[in-house]
Amino acid sequence: MRLVFVGLGKMGRSILKGALERGFLRPEEVGVLGRTPERSRELAEPFGVRPLTRADLGMAERVLIAVQPRDFPALAPEIAHHRLGYISIMAGISTSVLARRLDNRRVVRAMPNLAVVIGESSTALTALKEAREAEDLAFARALFATVGDVYEIPEHLFDAFTGMSASAPAYLAVVAEALADAGVKMGMPRALALRLAADALAATGELLKGRHPAQVKDEVASPGGTTIHGLHALEARAVRAAFYEAVEAATRRGHELGESE
Repeated sequence: MRLVFVGLGKMGRSILKGALERGFLRPEEVGVLGRTPERSRELAEPFGVRPLTRADLGMAERVLIAVQPRDFPALAPEIAHHRLGYISIMAGISTSVLARRLDNRRVVRAMPNLAVVIGESSTALTALKEAREAEDLAFARALFATVGDVYEIPEHLFDAFTGMSASAPAYLAVVAEALADAGVKMGMPRALALRLAADALAATGELLKGRHPAQVKDEVASPGGTTIHGLHALEARAVRAAFYEAVEAATRRGHELGESE
């Protein structure tokens, strides 16, 4: 087996789905390990992959760990194997902690975001030297390329990436909801307001791929017009400062998760 998924929540299922649909993995090359044999079968069946037990891990080349960080300390001794490579998508768990808990330095740390479910994730990767030499990092890069864009970054930036990019869908969902609520306040039907807010965020994202944010803002905000008055109201409410604080708080929480290990 080329890859075993340990845990198969929303993120894990989306990664598996992308890898299968893009042809990077075939079902017979993939195993799934759940909490119990029954759970393994339940998780594996929709994808046609192999349900596994702990004893089967030795047949694999690599393991993708997709469990909650709080579950990792108890899980690690059960899945540790000297000849496997490991890829983790657990927030806050550093490569040094992974290596220590697994007694294995072939570890890659990955951080996708919720857009993985539509194949549009931004995924950060970093790895220890042993994982690079064993081509685990190259494997991870190809795997996550099936569900979006991949960025190899230094590990000291990982918590900031988590606090900004990985958390961004939640921040922007709040922005969209607030825009829609404001439209409703002005008399717009809620369904229409929600659709317009979603369309605006999606279209702005496309614009920002080719323009600096300030250029987009300036192109919309004409002198004395409606938009510049709206922007003044946002600045009066310190919207920029609120985003600074949100990213800082999320980054700090990532540090705390790592320190607990």
